[in-house]
Amino acid sequence: MKKIILLFAAIILSANVSLAQKIGYVDTEYILNQIPEYKAAKAELDKTSADWQKEIEVKYAEIDKLYKAYQAEQILLTDDLRKKRENEIINREKEAKDLQKQRFGVDGDLFKKRMELVKPIQDKVYTAVKTVAEKAGIAIIFDKASDMMMLYANPKYDKSDDVLAFLGYTKKTGK
Repeated sequence: MKKIILLFAAIILSANVSLAQKIGYVDTEYILNQIPEYKAAKAELDKTSADWQKEIEVKYAEIDKLYKAYQAEQILLTDDLRKKRENEIINREKEAKDLQKQRFGVDGDLFKKRMELVKPIQDKVYTAVKTVAEKAGIAIIFDKASDMMMLYANPKYDKSDDVLAFLGYTKKTGK
């Protein structure tokens, strides 16, 4: 009987403690868009990505031109020349695909560039979020910008501006 009473008391106490925990949320997309370094990094990534995409499109246009020339001359070519041209087209396609994978693949140049430019800013924001949460005594902070769905969020728990202030930035635009 004592065990049941102790278990019941422990459940009630743990329920009260969990109800007393504070929660908050931040909008990391909003925070990042307020930071000039992030905007500059994002612009640089966009420009680099566009340049690399043009480079790849030029390669595919050259391949297309070679293929059309090959089709027009195919009847006039000997078997050896035909195979040589086909191999050249195939090799160029492979090179273009390899370049595309190198630039935009999972661990490609764009990913590395993003890690180089954006990750330090994101790390700085996440460290600030942790510090703001600890100072405010908040147990949990949700990220409103992530895929987590919020049906309701009381604005008094929004800590985005506190994180920006901690980072030394001021609010520039309305939400």
